[in-house]
Amino acid sequence: MNKSLVTGLVIGAAVVTAGAAVANLDVFDRSPKFAEVLKVDAVKETTRTPREVCSDHVVTHQAPVKDEKRIAGTVIGAVVGGVLGNQIGDGRGQKIATAAGAAAGGYAGNKVQQRMQNGNTYTTTEQRCETVYDSNEKVVGYDVRYRLGDKEETVRMDRDPGAQIPVVDGQLQLAQNPTHN
Repeated sequence: MNKSLVTGLVIGAAVVTAGAAVANLDVFDRSPKFAEVLKVDAVKETTRTPREVCSDHVVTHQAPVKDEKRIAGTVIGAVVGGVLGNQIGDGRGQKIATAAGAAAGGYAGNKVQQRMQNGNTYTTTEQRCETVYDSNEKVVGYDVRYRLGDKEETVRMDRDPGAQIPVVDGQLQLAQNPTHN
């Protein structure tokens, strides 16, 4: 072998190695420069925010009753019924008709007053409020399944890394803009 050829090869190898060292390249480093991303799952968090919703409702109320036992209707009905019963017959039949008319009139007067009291209503508008919840879903991170060499692992990241994750000195570079020293 020619001496100058050997000398040239040695000098050439030295220059390439020195150039790689100056450029911070490891020409003999066979470790992967990227981890292959296999799967990305978004991690979501649901928040529930309460708020109050109010609406107006028309409500019907029964007016307060002054004569709960309906005495006035019963008495007026009994008097009218007695007067009408007294117009029927004479003698003993008249007395029975008067008593029956008073009883029937009293009952009828009581029921008439009851219907009138139940129909005596008024309406108001009431505001009713209830708490409802608004749901909001937000992505809080990403579970990333990756392969580095022969190993498959999972890491949580704050962003979707895309198809690969940079690797420096065997370590994943998880920062958005990794700096290489």
